[in-house]
Amino acid sequence: MSSLQNAYDLIKTLIDTEVGVSNWITVDQPMIDQFATTTQDEQWIHIDTERAANETLFGGTIAHGFLTLSLASRFAYDCFSMMDGQVMGINYGINKLRFLMPVRAGSRLRGRFTLQDVKARSATDLLRTYILTIEIEDEETPALVAEWLGLAIFKD
Repeated sequence: MSSLQNAYDLIKTLIDTEVGVSNWITVDQPMIDQFATTTQDEQWIHIDTERAANETLFGGTIAHGFLTLSLASRFAYDCFSMMDGQVMGINYGINKLRFLMPVRAGSRLRGRFTLQDVKARSATDLLRTYILTIEIEDEETPALVAEWLGLAIFKD
C-alpha cells in the first residue's frame, strides 16, 4: 500500500474532527507596521495609533485582515507534521473566508483546524479541506473563519 493511501485511510477517519489547536501569537503594533510596509497598505486604522484611538470604535489600531489570515501558515506549523512519505505541503487556496471581528493591536490569536474533507487527487496528491477558525483571546467572536485547502504531496 502506498504512503498516500495509508495517509488517506488515516485522515478520512478524522473528518468533522478538530485536528489541531495552535499556540497563541501576539499581534503587536510593530508586526502590524511591518505588514503595512510590506503590503503597501498603510491605511491609518492600522498604523496611526493616535488617530485610531480618537476616531474609531476600536480604541486603537487594528491588524489588517490579511495579516490575520497570513498567520494561518504559522498556526498550521504548530498543529501538523509531515506524514510518512510526504515530501511537502502546499497552500492550495481558500474557498470561503469571512472576517468576523477586528484584531486590536496587542491581541493574542490562535488557530483551530477542523478537517472537513480529504480527497486523493492523484497518485501523489492528497487535498485536505479544513475549517480554520482564528480566535482572539478573551473574545467570543473569532477574528475569521475560512475554508482552507492544503495539498499534501507524496513521493511517487
